[in-house]
Amino acid sequence: MTGTLWGIGVGPGDPELITHKATRLLERLPVLAWPAPLEGEGFARTIAAPFIPAGKTEIAIRLSFAPDRADTDAAYDGACRAIASHLEAGRDVGVLCEGDPLFFGSFIYVLARLKDRFPVAVVPGVSSPMAAAAAALQPLTLLDNALAVIPATAPDARIEALLQASDAAVIMKVGRHRARLAALLTRLGLASRAVVVERATLSDQRIVALSDSADLSYFSLILVHP
Repeated sequence: MTGTLWGIGVGPGDPELITHKATRLLERLPVLAWPAPLEGEGFARTIAAPFIPAGKTEIAIRLSFAPDRADTDAAYDGACRAIASHLEAGRDVGVLCEGDPLFFGSFIYVLARLKDRFPVAVVPGVSSPMAAAAAALQPLTLLDNALAVIPATAPDARIEALLQASDAAVIMKVGRHRARLAALLTRLGLASRAVVVERATLSDQRIVALSDSADLSYFSLILVHP
């Protein structure tokens, strides 16, 4: 009998938004893994900290988070070897993921490497677009309107095509791309429909108009509401 690999969504930042199922598993699972910078704790581990008892075996997936992602494969390969050793010994392993594990989630890299070898289960989490829409009191979409979810790293032509084909949009992980995106939305006549939400649900959450959104962090997004 092998252990089960659990992908556990811990939500956008506020620990109160972690699901009851996730908190139960955080207490029960003997081994937890989580993505982290080269030093210190990762965001997902910080969110889940109130629900993690002492004595867990923990595996930090150390990443540089450099834009070229040169170390990503090696980091996940090493972490998955460690995770697999616990699963082979019959120990369940939970992989923490901010937001939802399968929505731009870091868990996807673990899933791709281990899903053919071990049982897998996923606990959904509140994702940042839902949290941001709730904070800003802006609907993501309604009735038969179509919603586009767009990574800020996409080229302008791709973003423009997706915006023009949709009634509403979420542009994810804005950060250093803010000026370029603001110019694009202004040119398309969408700036007045855009609101920026940074660090949704955290104590330093910020909700501002696109024109007032200089110096955004990685944990920011733009809602282009219908």
